Amino acid sequence: MLCFGLAAGMVPAGAWAAAASPLLQLGKAELKSELEGRYDMVVKAVGDAGLRAARDSRWTWAVEAKNQCGIALGFLKSGTKDAESISKCDAFAARLSAPPLSDGASAVVAASAPAALDCTAPAVSVFFDWNMDAPVPEGAAAIGQVGQSAAQCGWRRFGITGYTDTSGGTGYNDGLSLRRARNVAALLSQSGIAAEAMSVSGLGETQLKIETADNVREPMNRRVEITASAN
Repeated sequence: MLCFGLAAGMVPAGAWAAAASPLLQLGKAELKSELEGRYDMVVKAVGDAGLRAARDSRWTWAVEAKNQCGIALGFLKSGTKDAESISKCDAFAARLSAPPLSDGASAVVAASAPAALDCTAPAVSVFFDWNMDAPVPEGAAAIGQVGQSAAQCGWRRFGITGYTDTSGGTGYNDGLSLRRARNVAALLSQSGIAAEAMSVSGLGETQLKIETADNVREPMNRRVEITASAN
């Protein structure tokens, strides 16, 4: 299963919980500097094509750190220390610097070796910023990658299902999830996939990737999932 950005099988089920960060003990000016430093680092990592192509845990942590550090900085602008996003920002940025997790496959590939086309029927997750129906840039790149691989791999049918986190009302989230799915379908169409080959739906805040209470902004739940098959 491919996730942009979450590489399934590479992250333990409980790995998204973050202990309280020591950053919470800092004053606001020093905290802002620390968060900005982490944010700049992970933005650079997210834009690293080599890191993204490696499809290991490091790019996953970079995407999550970017989301959480951005949320923490947003809260800080209003004078609020948001413990959850600060702790996750710190934890994910730290994990980015650690050796990548492995699902048992070799984690080292010779730089000169061409990447083999993976035609395993994909399950791709494309993520969204809060309350947005256009995917993050990394997600748009992933959609294009699916389109490029479709013809070579013989994929003929595609399921595009949108989801939200639990913030906002149920009716609103149903509509938002459908808009997300339709926008992903439109990008797939631009990659040459026929509209009649796609089944598009929105399931709102159901089937959460990360279980949360109501009214919680969870980046991993704001997604569209793309599946593909040969028939």
